[in-house]
Amino acid sequence: MGPTAAEEPGTGSGGGALVVEALIKVVADVSALPESRGPLRRMSCDLARRVKLMSPLFDELRDDAGALGSAVRRGLESLCTALAEAKEVLQSANAGSRLYQVARLQKFELVFQEVTESMEKALGEVCLDNLNVSEEVQEQIELLHSQLCRAKESVGSPDLQLYRDLNMALSENSCDPSILKTISEKLQLKNKNDIIKESVALHEMVVLSDGELDVCVEEMSSLLKKLNDCILSEHSTSASIQRKASFVSHRSPVIPDDFRCPISLELMKDPVIVSTGQTYERSYIQKWIDSGHKTCPKTQQTLSHTTLTPNFILKSLIGQWCDANGIELAKNHGSCQDRKPETKSDCDSAGINMLLHKLAIGNEEEQRAAAGELRLLAKRNADNRVCIAEAGAIPLLVQLLSSPDPRTQEHAVTALLNLSINDGNKGAIVKEKAIPKIVEVLESKSMEARENAAAALFSLSVVDHYKVLIGEAGAIPALISLLRQGSPRGKKDAATAIFNLCIYNGNKIIAVKAGIVVHLMRMLLDPTMGMIDEALAILAILAINQEGRMVIAQSDPIPLLVKLMKTGSSRSRENASAVMYSLCSGVDQHNLRTAKEEGAQEALKELVENGTERAKRKAASLLGLLNRTEEASDTASTKL
Repeated sequence: MGPTAAEEPGTGSGGGALVVEALIKVVADVSALPESRGPLRRMSCDLARRVKLMSPLFDELRDDAGALGSAVRRGLESLCTALAEAKEVLQSANAGSRLYQVARLQKFELVFQEVTESMEKALGEVCLDNLNVSEEVQEQIELLHSQLCRAKESVGSPDLQLYRDLNMALSENSCDPSILKTISEKLQLKNKNDIIKESVALHEMVVLSDGELDVCVEEMSSLLKKLNDCILSEHSTSASIQRKASFVSHRSPVIPDDFRCPISLELMKDPVIVSTGQTYERSYIQKWIDSGHKTCPKTQQTLSHTTLTPNFILKSLIGQWCDANGIELAKNHGSCQDRKPETKSDCDSAGINMLLHKLAIGNEEEQRAAAGELRLLAKRNADNRVCIAEAGAIPLLVQLLSSPDPRTQEHAVTALLNLSINDGNKGAIVKEKAIPKIVEVLESKSMEARENAAAALFSLSVVDHYKVLIGEAGAIPALISLLRQGSPRGKKDAATAIFNLCIYNGNKIIAVKAGIVVHLMRMLLDPTMGMIDEALAILAILAINQEGRMVIAQSDPIPLLVKLMKTGSSRSRENASAVMYSLCSGVDQHNLRTAKEEGAQEALKELVENGTERAKRKAASLLGLLNRTEEASDTASTKL
């Protein structure tokens, strides 16, 4: 008799035992993780719970691991890879900046969606009928698989109110203390230690991002200072008495090392962060840069840029320390660039009402002028956006979207775009049935109006339900047209809107059927268009869908993806690896063979070492697929 499946070359009884033990360990590691307390708590808890539900299966397999066939073992290996990816996502959610997680909720929702799909697919490869497990465990795993099938379409409902509160706090110089307190409580940033940990997490992101961070660190640091001041205000009286009493016995305090400038070794008054994440006194690091130096004095790393970001948190902590030790910190007024103008409302009720009167019954020229003035007022500051909306401008502006005058139409859509920055105005705009009319503007002849219409749709699509409405209104083909024909800014506006809309699975199918893949591939082939990052980001989200994968695969993308993994930006390399993983993880082995022939393994190994966290996960999974293909090929050759 020939060898059984369990005895095929290269599989052995030890291989089954090893993979089962690896599965047991990764579940134990996930179980040992602390419960997430940040904005990703719900998604993290759901993911962790689903991983832990597999524990009974692995425990029962442990006793018979030596009898597992090669097909079963390969399925369990895929599952182990998916669970290891889930563990990394959970660890990242626990350790990352909570403010960043709120600001980029949709990005993290996509990450959780991808790992949930990987788990569902891997679990589907494990044939339970071929396993010696109890009926109860088999029923539990089948139920879990059904849950994963449903969950991969929508992994959870993030706290959108927290997202709105954060945006409000970021957009205002002064913010309602109750909003700051709500943010503080929801993010579990309740004391000085919490604030310091969040500051460290934020600064580590600056270092790891290699200058490509997709948020404004200065705004985040400024908000962290507001939260810190809010926390301090609740405990200031008793703490102040204690600090002053402490000063009596500490007349010559030792300055903490973290409060000293690495160049002057003196107490910092205006600390700023350079691109490497190190903090210096502004005047000293500015002199260093002005002298022609291109490196960080402390680490000797090359500065990717010379922007100096104020370290508001450290400045606040230094101020507290000085107060505690009776040291008067000299006032530093900063440069003109650091000071922001007042943003109080600069329009009165009478003025707004007069403009609305012209919108309602004025002649064409008056309507155009009034819409233009409202456009500028709404752009200027947050208070104006509230006042204009409360006065009843939105219905009138929506009506003007159908104006025969192109300039009036452009002013109206841009005014609505500016008003939509306020989350409370988004609902009012949609309620007036503005979406179909904005899509009409998107198809107009005025390029500026089309670009601003695309930006308005992106702004509205931040609300998940509106993604569906925008897709149903026919926006995606019009956005694809702008992606092809627009100015550089228009193409980027269109790409951003398409990406956000395609987070909803139904819109992925619409985009694919509208022929978007052909245009995205052209963008990848022509670097002069400056759209490689955007095109790859859209392809990565489309490739999650089965129909999307099939159409992308028809364009023979593997050689180009391998090239981009080797030469692209860190963002491009990450998304190229994500697209390739989606293409290569199917039943058809053609893409895997092509990837191997094109030398993908070298690029993947480099990504595992130096890529972003997501790129590392995708690259490691792809390498696993390639290695298993080689093993299967070697096994087949041995049999022959």
